[in-house]
Amino acid sequence: MPLQISFELSDKDLEHFKAEARTAQQAVIDGKLDRDRVAAEARKVFEQSANSSDLPEFISTRLAKLETLVDMVTDEEWQLPEDELNRVCGAMAYFANPDDLIHDHVPGIGFLDDAIMVELMVENLQDDIDAYHEFCKFRTNEAEKRKRKGLSTDIKKEDWLADQRAALHHRMRQRRNRRSARIW
Repeated sequence: MPLQISFELSDKDLEHFKAEARTAQQAVIDGKLDRDRVAAEARKVFEQSANSSDLPEFISTRLAKLETLVDMVTDEEWQLPEDELNRVCGAMAYFANPDDLIHDHVPGIGFLDDAIMVELMVENLQDDIDAYHEFCKFRTNEAEKRKRKGLSTDIKKEDWLADQRAALHHRMRQRRNRRSARIW
């Protein structure tokens, strides 16, 4: 029989998590953490949670969202502009800290702080995530359409991806600017 437990983070609680995130982001900005390491550490957290059978579902479902963020910075065809790339990597930098708020090896709750941080990141990066999902869908549909027509998906692939990517990057920035007053 499922049991529902909910809690609310106060403004003070949220500020504490945001301060932790800002500290991690600053490490990326200052060059103390490189993007490849940040992506690798975030992927490791995602994979650990995906392979853990004893992790509570309310944590594992949130940590699964890390995969999209990692994909956004490692997908060579998405080609995020430098400032957006730093923004996403900065958001994920928390996962590169071995001394996070709750050590990951603590049974049952070790990833709780990570799950909370993912929720904050996803809320903050929702427009970026939506644009990336739309890009992936476009890329898949375009490749399938070209295959059906007997066209190569490799020849001039960059041409048909570049237009869509540029449009989605622009839309992502517009949406973020409209909601900019709410986060970090």
